[in-house]
Amino acid sequence: MSMTAETAASRTAGPGPGYASHPGYAITFTPCAKRIRAKLGDQTIIDSLGAMLLHETRHIPVYYFPRGDVRMELLTSTDRTTNCPFKGDAAYWTVAAAGRTAENAAWSYPLPYDEVPQITDYMAFYWPAMDSWWEEDEQVFVHARDPFVRIDILPSHRRVQITLAGTIVADTTNALFLYETGLPTRYYIPPSDVRTDLLTRAETRSSCPYKGDADYWSADIAGRTFADSVWAYPDPVRESTPIKNHMCFFSEHVDGITIDGIDQPKPITKWS
Repeated sequence: MSMTAETAASRTAGPGPGYASHPGYAITFTPCAKRIRAKLGDQTIIDSLGAMLLHETRHIPVYYFPRGDVRMELLTSTDRTTNCPFKGDAAYWTVAAAGRTAENAAWSYPLPYDEVPQITDYMAFYWPAMDSWWEEDEQVFVHARDPFVRIDILPSHRRVQITLAGTIVADTTNALFLYETGLPTRYYIPPSDVRTDLLTRAETRSSCPYKGDADYWSADIAGRTFADSVWAYPDPVRESTPIKNHMCFFSEHVDGITIDGIDQPKPITKWS
């Protein structure tokens, strides 16, 4: 069992120095009702009904687990330490199982700062260090899914036209508008309404915990190549099934997008 907040608070390291210069910085630690598991090879390293989800300003959510839910006999402490000005000094463990070794794959804050006493005696793991992660019996990819992120996929008969290098590369009244928390609207278009003759399959791949694994295409127009300007999800996760095989252009990279003849502002994102 985890210790009470009062007991944990008695084992903290004092105030976190980072908060003074970052007054808006926030860390929340909330219970997760899901059964969470992680495996290295065929060995289950974590099997937890008591996971907590840590949300931290400017970071993706991270699962923290009670030590009793971790196969501690498969972990070996290391000399690695790091400091977070908001959480404290972290200690690390290497995981060895199924003939595999994941160096410094797990960490914990044995003496956290006063602002986060709840994380005492909990452990977290680097997501890529494990071979697979599971929420209940569904495999999850990339990172823990954030319950505060929502995706709405809505069919629309508004006319969407996309222009790249002076050429209309997509023209449709059958787009799917994908609204994802914190991101610009994306327009997923049937391939029949895309100038696929201008596209060449790329080697690039990416993964999204909310949509799945994406394939990419580059556009070749008037002697210019626009690398990785289009993507599609051939086998999306269950919640995003409607966008299967629909094609989406980077709004940040095209000349322009109009909807019913009205120019749409170009979004400014990390992909701009």
